[in-house]
Amino acid sequence: MCGITGWVSFDRDLGTETAALDAMTETMACRGPDDRGLWAQGPAALGHRRLAIIDLPGGRQPMSAETPHGTVALVYSGETYNFTELRRELTDRGHRFTTDSDTETVLRGYLEWGAALPERLNGMYAFALWDGRENKLVMVRDRMGIKPFYYHPTADGVLFGSEPKAILANPLARRRVRLDGLRELFTMIKTPGHAVWDGIREVEPGTVVTVDRSGVHQRRYWELETRPHTDGRDTTVRHVRSLLDDIVRRQLVADVPRCTLLSGGLDSSAMTALAARQLGEHGEKVRSFAVDFAGQTENFVADELRGTPDTPFVHDVARAAGTDHEDIVLDAQALADPDVRAKVVRARDLPAGFGDMDASLYLLFRAIRDHSTVALSGESADEVFGGYLQFFDEQARRADTFPWLVSMSRHMGEDADVLRPELTAKLDLPAYVADGYRDAVAGIRRLDGESDFEYRMRRICHLHLTRFVRILLDRKDRASMAVGLEVRVPFCDHRLVEYVYNTPWALKSFDGREKTLLREATADVLPKSVYDRVKSPYPSTQDPKYAAALQDQAKDLLTRTGHPVFDLVDPDRLRRAAEREAPMSGQADRRGLERALDLALWLDLYQPELDLS
Repeated sequence: MCGITGWVSFDRDLGTETAALDAMTETMACRGPDDRGLWAQGPAALGHRRLAIIDLPGGRQPMSAETPHGTVALVYSGETYNFTELRRELTDRGHRFTTDSDTETVLRGYLEWGAALPERLNGMYAFALWDGRENKLVMVRDRMGIKPFYYHPTADGVLFGSEPKAILANPLARRRVRLDGLRELFTMIKTPGHAVWDGIREVEPGTVVTVDRSGVHQRRYWELETRPHTDGRDTTVRHVRSLLDDIVRRQLVADVPRCTLLSGGLDSSAMTALAARQLGEHGEKVRSFAVDFAGQTENFVADELRGTPDTPFVHDVARAAGTDHEDIVLDAQALADPDVRAKVVRARDLPAGFGDMDASLYLLFRAIRDHSTVALSGESADEVFGGYLQFFDEQARRADTFPWLVSMSRHMGEDADVLRPELTAKLDLPAYVADGYRDAVAGIRRLDGESDFEYRMRRICHLHLTRFVRILLDRKDRASMAVGLEVRVPFCDHRLVEYVYNTPWALKSFDGREKTLLREATADVLPKSVYDRVKSPYPSTQDPKYAAALQDQAKDLLTRTGHPVFDLVDPDRLRRAAEREAPMSGQADRRGLERALDLALWLDLYQPELDLS
């Protein structure tokens, strides 16, 4: 998986800047605990932290190749799932390999195909190549944005890294956040290219960014395109299953222990069952893990979002698939631990979290890392197959805004409920969201003859696959890589995404239920309980002791009257939330407290310069 970083400065020799490059590289230590490497030559310097997954002794980086016209050097993060086929093709074309790693396949692929390389890759990746033949840097990110990648143009080049923290470690980067950064932080819309930090940009998914003396150039090599779907129902179901079998088989390849994340929902259950069947053919068992909260199954209270606890369904799948299963049970004290909150904020570089759901995800991954280095996740199936409530909510369907915001306003409360009123007015988040929505839907092509309803559903699917899913993929990546765990996402394979996106809604939900295509494609490996289960989101604790701990922490924060968080947070609003006596077992009740505590920690840890003008 790994963490990458680097610096290109066309006006200096970076061989004399090893201290700065070393500092940038060390910020990626959690992403790559197994090895580190630095490379510098003239105007380019590359840093790498390695999490060894494939070819443990041979995949060291930075990796370089000498050519008659200059050196080509690579730092790479992620996995290329079709590297075996590419390696055979490159061997047939005369390339000679010295390792068995997918990294060398990418390097040799660039030497052979140049700018046409990304279109040939199947995987999750973010990588940078210094091409000394042409004195240029080439940065590439995977199609769906599974792996994060950021860059910061400078006066004579660029800084880059897997995470903003790598860039911020360089003296050239200013730790400043303007109003537009706060707008992005306080909304759930994920504007492409936006990184919140002033001057830092995101390499957009499916994009190649090239930096040379003339500046920064961007080329999109993949985007979600509208195409006719001509397959009937049975053929569509069979093709989805065929794709899933191939995807899971590819993503089980590793030279380290693997496992699956199992929630008891349709997505993770289908993925776990397919993995168990495939490994069972080789006499292996799948190891599976689930998160649970102390006492939650016994004391579960159903609400509009979650009608059932996860654990009984998790155990049904584990028994049916024959997995070696373990529940990771967390209590309120662990979830509310300020040290855990600090680790989550550091992992994200921002106070942009999901409260206890971020803490539990981090703690789950930390526990799994004691047993496995690679985990397969059911993440993104809801976006691909149409699983969220808003896909079926008529108000959300017809709203001229991001549909998940309609649902969240109903169930999650307002993000800005503890912000200072004057800041809220200055931010004008409704206008920011409206502008973002217009941009997001502007390029979605309608098929000839497509009905108004089908086009409306196409737009909703497109928004989820190009905006909402990126929020969750980033959350997953940061929490897992903070503990050195590689999490793979089979449902983000671009072949599956393209095929299902262009499947009409009438086929996606031909029985009127969510994710019908996925349910039918995997019906033979699912327990009946899971086949019949209604969608339930990622779990959240219902323990009132968690909310009480947050209130105590908020009261302590309120005693620090000079804390810079109160430039953003209204102390009277926070005090009302901290002193509220009514039970606070739901996410909406706690959101303001979690927002204030996250902001305070972020300001302490990063000391950003806030430009509120």
